[in-house]
Amino acid sequence: MKFRGAYFLICLLAGLGLLAGGWLVPAHLRAFDDAMVESSGQSNPSLLNDGQTLFAAEKLGALQLLLQAAAMENIPGGDRLGGALTNLSRQYPALRFWGGDHAAAGLFEAGFQPADQNLSLAAFLIRRENRDAALARLRDSANPAVRELLPSRSLNQTEIFSPSSSAAGQAFDAAVGLVGLLLDGGHLTPGLGGEIMNLAAQARRGGGSLPLEEVLMDFMSLGERLNWDQLTAFAAPIPNVETLHRLAEDARQAGERLPVLFAVVQLSGRPAAVAEYLVKFPETGLADLGAGLRHGADGVRLLAQRRLRYYDSGLERRVTAFPPVHGYFYAASYLAYWAPTLALGVKWSLYLLAGGLLAAGLRRAVPAAEPLLPGRGRDWLPELFFAVGFLLVVLGLTEPFLSQASQKGAFALRLLPSVVGGAVPAGNSARNHDLMNPTTLLTLLIFFVLQALLYLACLAKLAEILRQPLPPRMKLKLLENEDHLFDAGLYLGFVGTIASLIIASMGFVKFSLMAAYSSTSFGIIFVVIFKIFHLRLARRKLLLAAEAEIIAAETRLPAAAPATQVPS
Repeated sequence: MKFRGAYFLICLLAGLGLLAGGWLVPAHLRAFDDAMVESSGQSNPSLLNDGQTLFAAEKLGALQLLLQAAAMENIPGGDRLGGALTNLSRQYPALRFWGGDHAAAGLFEAGFQPADQNLSLAAFLIRRENRDAALARLRDSANPAVRELLPSRSLNQTEIFSPSSSAAGQAFDAAVGLVGLLLDGGHLTPGLGGEIMNLAAQARRGGGSLPLEEVLMDFMSLGERLNWDQLTAFAAPIPNVETLHRLAEDARQAGERLPVLFAVVQLSGRPAAVAEYLVKFPETGLADLGAGLRHGADGVRLLAQRRLRYYDSGLERRVTAFPPVHGYFYAASYLAYWAPTLALGVKWSLYLLAGGLLAAGLRRAVPAAEPLLPGRGRDWLPELFFAVGFLLVVLGLTEPFLSQASQKGAFALRLLPSVVGGAVPAGNSARNHDLMNPTTLLTLLIFFVLQALLYLACLAKLAEILRQPLPPRMKLKLLENEDHLFDAGLYLGFVGTIASLIIASMGFVKFSLMAAYSSTSFGIIFVVIFKIFHLRLARRKLLLAAEAEIIAAETRLPAAAPATQVPS
């Protein structure tokens, strides 16, 4: 008995140790652990290092947004750089607006005032003298894209902007001037510049001006929020029109967190990946990418490339602060960073082993005289079932964001610049409702695990009755006494379905009816399997044994003596 207790204690401690070891592996299905980002953030450009590079290049407008992003994300060390920015801006106010682009600053030198450093680019270009200066410069441009874009001012059939020849054509001229200056100055990628040139050619040849106007509108929308230095830095890495549309929409939705969007695009150098990440996570994506800024360029790149939510566990940080645990955690983080699939396999394997050890300890503490499952060599299956169920339960409890449904963006509007007015729908506003969303899957998983554990409990009770040193008839009566336990799967299924429907009707959780009715379905399936393949066979065996005992008892009785005949 003491040996059983010691064996159970060893299995319990070993199982809990493996469970803790699996939990400390920072690899997740739907999340990117802060420890992995921190491991990746060594010896790579940080936000403030990039800010120092911008300061050296006199790009004070872009530096201003980077420092604002650092303040929003509580990144220390920006005070000294902010002081240098303020001092230099007072001496040369134009640097905050134009940055180091002296050619653009010289073009508008006559129309730029010190107070204009706080204006947006769209507000600056909408002035007549500035529009005329920009268009005059573009007429002499040798850039083929500019030569194709400038004649679009003669279009009379436009869909978003008013034609340039109309009384309200100032916005169209300002947009053409803005995009033309970006093309002429080489501030756009060849891919994006080539697409703009093709769209302009298409519009002039009667192919429709809407695609070109959407591009112009995106640049004007960005110009309403940024100055020249900021816009050239933001647009420089954009590879194509599709990414431009997405980032312009993200800028409109960012609001006060526009500096964070600017910083993640600037630091990562991969605007397409950032745009796709924000499409996948429209609600939390910008906050997650902003958190990645604390770990430098690699932190943002990894989040954008792997398209996982950012996860930071305070409990994990407190536990791993101790030196023995910290070494293991650092090695696990390194593995999760370089081989995430392998790290996830190691994590799940540790959970499986932990469940198997716990099941083995419980099994040894309460041994069964007969196997839980009939058949030679299959007595290890209950431990396997328990380990798999344990794995599923632990994953459901510890995996971050597993139960959260996919994020859906709100109805999108392409807002026109205020000088144009109006709004144009951007894309299809219909929402796609996934039948098998994570909440539904987690609900199915919980109901399945509960029914499987109850199924194992019924198997254990059946084995306990069968190993009792009792006559077959008494075992049959004990089995009859456990009918309610053997039907508990049905009761649990009904309760799960009713509770799910009540929770759904009250609006606490949104999931499909399939998730609610799965509780009853799993109950029926497990009860049928148990009664047909286990209980029925056991009762048949006991009935045959009981009948055999009756026959044996009758054969052992002495033959009855013949009746004595009384003579008449």
